[in-house]
Amino acid sequence: MPSRSDEPRRDATGSRRGSSRGASDRGVPPRTTGERGGEPGIGGISDARAYTPRGRTIREGGGTPAAGRAEQRRTPRSSRSQDPFRPALQVLDGGRAAATRAGGRPGGPTRRDGGTGRATVVRTVTARTPRGEAAESPRRRVGGRDPRREDGAAPRRPARKPPRPPRLADPVRRLRLGTALVMVMFVAIGIRLVVLQAVDTPAYADGGVADRLRTVQLPAPRGAIYDRGGAALAHSVEARYVYADPTRVKDIESTARTLSPLLGIPASELTEKMRPRKRYGVDSRFEYLARGVDIDRAREIMKLELPGIYTQRDERREVPGGDLAANLIGFTSIDMAGLEGLEARYDDLLHGEDGERTFEIGLGAPIPGGYSRTTPAKPGSSMVLTIDRDLQFMTQRILSEQAKAAQASTAAAIVLDVRTGEVLAQASEPTYNAARPQHSDPTDREDAATSFVVDPGSVHKAITFGAALQEGVITPDTSFPVSNAIRKGDTWFPDTHFANGRRMSVAGMMAYSSNVGTIQIADKLGPERLIDYQRRFGLGKPTGVGMPGEASGRLLPLSEWSDSSHGSVPIGHSVDATPLQMAAAYAAIANDGTYIQPHLVKETIDPQGNRTPAEPPATRPVLSPDNAKALRTIMEAVTTVENATGLAAAVPGYRVAGKTGTGWRLVDGKKQPGDVASFIGMAPAENPRYVIAVFVHSPSGGGGKVAAPAFRDMMTFTLRHFKVPPSSEAPPKFTVFP
Repeated sequence: MPSRSDEPRRDATGSRRGSSRGASDRGVPPRTTGERGGEPGIGGISDARAYTPRGRTIREGGGTPAAGRAEQRRTPRSSRSQDPFRPALQVLDGGRAAATRAGGRPGGPTRRDGGTGRATVVRTVTARTPRGEAAESPRRRVGGRDPRREDGAAPRRPARKPPRPPRLADPVRRLRLGTALVMVMFVAIGIRLVVLQAVDTPAYADGGVADRLRTVQLPAPRGAIYDRGGAALAHSVEARYVYADPTRVKDIESTARTLSPLLGIPASELTEKMRPRKRYGVDSRFEYLARGVDIDRAREIMKLELPGIYTQRDERREVPGGDLAANLIGFTSIDMAGLEGLEARYDDLLHGEDGERTFEIGLGAPIPGGYSRTTPAKPGSSMVLTIDRDLQFMTQRILSEQAKAAQASTAAAIVLDVRTGEVLAQASEPTYNAARPQHSDPTDREDAATSFVVDPGSVHKAITFGAALQEGVITPDTSFPVSNAIRKGDTWFPDTHFANGRRMSVAGMMAYSSNVGTIQIADKLGPERLIDYQRRFGLGKPTGVGMPGEASGRLLPLSEWSDSSHGSVPIGHSVDATPLQMAAAYAAIANDGTYIQPHLVKETIDPQGNRTPAEPPATRPVLSPDNAKALRTIMEAVTTVENATGLAAAVPGYRVAGKTGTGWRLVDGKKQPGDVASFIGMAPAENPRYVIAVFVHSPSGGGGKVAAPAFRDMMTFTLRHFKVPPSSEAPPKFTVFP
């Protein structure tokens, strides 16, 4: 019997305990799990507990703590050099790796390493006890039987399929997939860039440019209007307009108070203009504050650096003479568009063609090198009128003084050059300041010479006498008895100077303005031929002088004549005419019987300075030179015969031929209260140079008292202004009652 000391010791659980040294000395390898039919060996338990994964307990490993610590102390040194992470890999592989390396299945016996005699421990991990069940204790397993089974048979281990290890991601495949996606993305971006740069470039470029483009109008300088000597009657000067951006004005009231004295506009008006408002549904960013501001004043305003206040180039129309020829020249709008007078009639010629500049803008300033296109403005052409500035001034002044003295409501005066038909002066009363037309009434702006329709009265008698001379009805020596009145139809036509039935010369009839004698001459002439000569002298249609809205007048058609018309028409009633028409008729008498269309435009000047004469005026013969001269001689009696009607029109040193008249003013065919006094004459009578016609609508007064004095003063200045020498011969002597 072996000694007691040689018997293997058992621990408190009944298991055998032995020295690892003794076992090795005997050459017996340590037992492992599975050598005894599933009884866990001591070595297996210690090794498993030595590499128990984190979080496992000693109980879950199937051994006691003491045994574990003992086994750890008995672990060979060679195991320290092994991979410390191998147990974890074994756990993931389900223990198969260890078994394979050991040359057997998992849980099999150990093998010797290469004949060194050293045992290689195969480390296994016992299965985890399900939660809620006690771990199986080796103490209760005797002889391979489970005491818990009634039949004493060993428990059958359930067949357990090893857990399938998780599939790890393949980094190479992931890298390739990521690279492919990145490449596809860059290819798509590259293609899109190519499309944007090569295919869609024009569309996007145009769309972007449209948002950056700004267009600025380049106003064409308006042409000037000069008198015949080159003096400016109206011209344009560079100026500035001041405007506000209501969205940027910070203090409206303070800004208005600052600008008011500089612009000459009440602060209340400026405040209203600068208030925010909407136009077409959006906030307005442009409101005019003033137009035509002097450049120096605009610079002064900009130095103040008022928020939201700006200036830009503008143009201002200046009329140096103020009211000088204002009724002729007219005026323009603030945008340089002709509204009245010659400014309106020749607006296309004067205005020119505006230009524009289109450019790209960024951050409030043009982009250097950006898109820019400029269409230069084409300045308007200028006009040279036939008006003489000095003569116009004196004619206006004389007419205004006479109109005031006669308490006239309307007056007109025309000065014509007999040889050319040029209008040297054309005045109207009332008048206005063309530089400030907004302060005038519409009636003040009318040109009376072309819009003042009257029954001319006795000044028409020159036409009746001229037609009779041309048709041979009378001669300069003709005379016949003249009664004090004559009846035509139901109307009596009396004389102011009674002849009492005595024989009267045609010169006497003209000097005393005999209605009876003129009607008798017209009876011999006949109404058809009288109407024909009225047309030849230019009555019944506009003269075409150049003024817009010129009245045409009206001749009474023969079909509308009544019995009384045979008495009224020859003496200038039942005839509608303008002062200019009557002046042109007298100019034909002065021009040896040749009618010349009156005109105001002498020539035009294009922007390059080239001068183009106006179209030649229309001309036509009316009387023979001899008959025209004879008629002028007869008309001299008006200013020379004692008690003649036109003595007040005589000009010292010059022979004057003319005729007085007293007519009516018609408005819409209705006679207006008062009389239209007139005088039309020419000088020097022996070789006429100028014709002047004066018409004054006053409460009362004949042409000899109201119009003749004004004619005299105008003709005197005209002859001296143009340095016309005085008449070398005295006027002829006339016999009124031969």
